[in-house]
Amino acid sequence: MREIAGYHTCQGYCLQNGAYELPNGVNFTISSMGATSVSLLLFYRRAQKPFAVLPFPEEYRVGNVYSMIVFGLDIGEFEYAYSIDGPNDPARGMLFDPNNIILDPYARAVAGQSKWGTKAIPGSYRGRIVSSYFNWENVQSPHIPMQDLVIYEMHVRGFSKHESSGVANPGTFDGIIEKIAYLKDLGVNAVELMPIFEFDEMRDMRVHDGKLLLDYWGYNPVCFFAPNTAYSADHELTHEGDELRRLVRALHKNGMEIILDVVFNHTAEGNQDGPIFSLKGVDNSIYYLLAPDGTYYNFSGCGNTVNCNHPIVHQMIVACLRYWVIEYRIDGFRFDLASILGRNEDGTPMHNPPLLESLAVDPILSKVKLIAEAWDAGGLYQVGSFPSRSNRWAEWNGKYRDDVRCFLKGDGGMATQLTYRMLGSPDLYQPDERGECASVNFITCHDGFTLHDLFSYNAKHNEANGWENTDGDNNNNSWNCGEEGETENQDVNNLRRRLQKNAVTVLMCSRGTPMFLAGDEFGNSQFGNNNA
Repeated sequence: MREIAGYHTCQGYCLQNGAYELPNGVNFTISSMGATSVSLLLFYRRAQKPFAVLPFPEEYRVGNVYSMIVFGLDIGEFEYAYSIDGPNDPARGMLFDPNNIILDPYARAVAGQSKWGTKAIPGSYRGRIVSSYFNWENVQSPHIPMQDLVIYEMHVRGFSKHESSGVANPGTFDGIIEKIAYLKDLGVNAVELMPIFEFDEMRDMRVHDGKLLLDYWGYNPVCFFAPNTAYSADHELTHEGDELRRLVRALHKNGMEIILDVVFNHTAEGNQDGPIFSLKGVDNSIYYLLAPDGTYYNFSGCGNTVNCNHPIVHQMIVACLRYWVIEYRIDGFRFDLASILGRNEDGTPMHNPPLLESLAVDPILSKVKLIAEAWDAGGLYQVGSFPSRSNRWAEWNGKYRDDVRCFLKGDGGMATQLTYRMLGSPDLYQPDERGECASVNFITCHDGFTLHDLFSYNAKHNEANGWENTDGDNNNNSWNCGEEGETENQDVNNLRRRLQKNAVTVLMCSRGTPMFLAGDEFGNSQFGNNNA
């Protein structure tokens, strides 16, 4: 027992990463291979400077793990972060700076940006301690077989934010709970949420044509273990995540599963010009793929690439998924740009990536769905060839999307390809090797045209994004049915409506798992924007 900065402390539990409440204190554990010293920073809520700084004594360090129990803390009164010292040599990928306020990568809740559209103050990302008790009321997952799923992809905020949703808490997890009856009426039995890990919607904030544009989708994670508190209707002090748990419980009670879209391929820290607030300050050269000059490989198209198959990062990702399954009872995961998860530490594709192998055989994850977006921004396209073990991995079938779109709009010579796609793409997924449920079939998703726009526009119209229509895919396989955009021509509108119904019919009649984009059921339009 030692007294540090006025607090009684002792050696912590080194095997428990992150910060956990104990009967008489809080256990703080963080590891860094390159650090020379670590200090725990304690802040009063929303304060700019710490009220206490507790250096980890050398005897509280085991190998590269710093672990300390601090007694006498009230988890409702403070936030925490770290100061980490070590070499600062960017050419070697070493970015240690004790002046940086570093967010715990294992934090279960993040302070600093709980109100949507509010820019975080630099250095304000801090962890909070979360009480682990939640009453699941003996509700269990329905464990629906993959071949029986009907997946509905939605954005938490977008699904109910508009006043027409009629919910009491629009744009939140509670808003989804209020619409479960609507989802059941559609015949949906699995909800796939676009990223709900804590992310920074203000990262690329800008004003274009008088409109405030935010990084809305959520594909820029700040912390993998923490739910986005801006998606909660109420401020859940020390109970962050309970509203999400209520959503999971309500879905399960209604015979529905929940799948999370997870982004382990990059983070919001960006490239060498981006901020340092978490992994960069803990072990930059370990957590990211770096070129020989210390700059960042960018296979994600978002500035950096997570070094997924380094043993330390590998362990973190497995621990993270286990956490979401144990603590939130999540039924499945869709892995964004999943081909990155199969890249080696030098960026080259691996034949049997250790991470993908581990996820496939992990006992905690044995009953959850694993769905890969089997490509990345570095040109690696693995639809039909994503590294699989024990038939555990399904894939977003991009070839299904492309071939069905071409057939529906009348391209010649597509009948044979349509046959393959409707039969479960046996040319891509050998049934005796990958089973009959490897293909997640979709015609639209968050990325690209909505179903309405697919038959209303020949080309993308992304001017509202502020990049002079240079962003978004140019290869949409769309058809405007004779007139570009909205029209009062009833013949054109009737044709568009029939084509939308044809698309839904083909999707539901295809072998594999169908996935629909939220809003397609009522003809939602993004006015030709395929990167909204």
